[in-house]
Amino acid sequence: MKKLRVAVVGATGNVGREMLQILAERNFPVAEVYAVASGRSAGSEISFGEDDVLTVQDLASFDFKKADICLSSPGGKISAEFAPRAAAAGCVVIDNTSHFRMDPDVPLIVPEVNPSAIAGYKKKNIIANPNCSTIQMLVALKPLHDMAKIKRIVVATYQSVSGAGREAMDELFSQTRAIFVNDAVEKQKFHKQIAFNVIPHIDSFMDDGGTKEEWKMVVETKKILEPAIKVSATCVRVPVFIGHAEAVNVEFENPISAAEARAALKKTKGVTVIDHHHEDGFVTPVECAGEDSVFVSRIREDISVENGLNLWVVADNLRKGAALNAVQIAEVLAKDYL
Repeated sequence: MKKLRVAVVGATGNVGREMLQILAERNFPVAEVYAVASGRSAGSEISFGEDDVLTVQDLASFDFKKADICLSSPGGKISAEFAPRAAAAGCVVIDNTSHFRMDPDVPLIVPEVNPSAIAGYKKKNIIANPNCSTIQMLVALKPLHDMAKIKRIVVATYQSVSGAGREAMDELFSQTRAIFVNDAVEKQKFHKQIAFNVIPHIDSFMDDGGTKEEWKMVVETKKILEPAIKVSATCVRVPVFIGHAEAVNVEFENPISAAEARAALKKTKGVTVIDHHHEDGFVTPVECAGEDSVFVSRIREDISVENGLNLWVVADNLRKGAALNAVQIAEVLAKDYL
């Protein structure tokens, strides 16, 4: 496989650091790696693999003609400004922000679900990485959709604070400490206390009463998997540092048993089934942190509807929910297109 020049934009953030780590772990064929971030971080150093150290370069002045692929996670407004510039320079941008996801000329990709759609990147030289919760849900649902065709999904998410960035992780830590030592609990990143609490509000509210995070799960599922699927989502922030969990209820057009679903999922690349009917027979975010798989547990039939199943789906949101998915897209690009 040809070696490629890779720029990681937002390299000093949670996801950017994971991108660099995963590129090294998976031995991605790199000729050169550039760590790129805002001017505030320019000149600082960041690790790449076990032995290499990269000097962070300023996004404002970085020449994207030096890169073949850009893995991007700097925030939506920043991506909106720099990604077209990078694409025009001949660099294929794999963007982890929400800015380009619903652009009809930008493919929205989960490699285990719709890899052939990557070919559409040539329209704008940009590929979008889906929302973290959408990714793990669709990896689990794709083989079941192929078997019995999904009509409707009702999902409740339990999303870790790392999905809101490093400041959110710091806030969970500081609030937890404050409660234990009887200090005042300070709120900065979240409007409600996050320590020992759950917050049914992620991203901004929309006119219909839903949140933008919930809207993302609806429209992204339709774009990636099937436009006719009906989706209802409730997205909740929970006091967990890493790892998103989802309670997923699915209604199918055709009959499918829990046993059939379990067997299909066990054969699915990127999925690990741990589903035993005892106290340790399921996966929680603690066990999934640092892992690449989407874990599926609690597979059971929903007797309240015809052709219904319930699933418990857990994944590391910084890895499969963001950085790993982007690197897997880059691997398909490197193998089949570049």
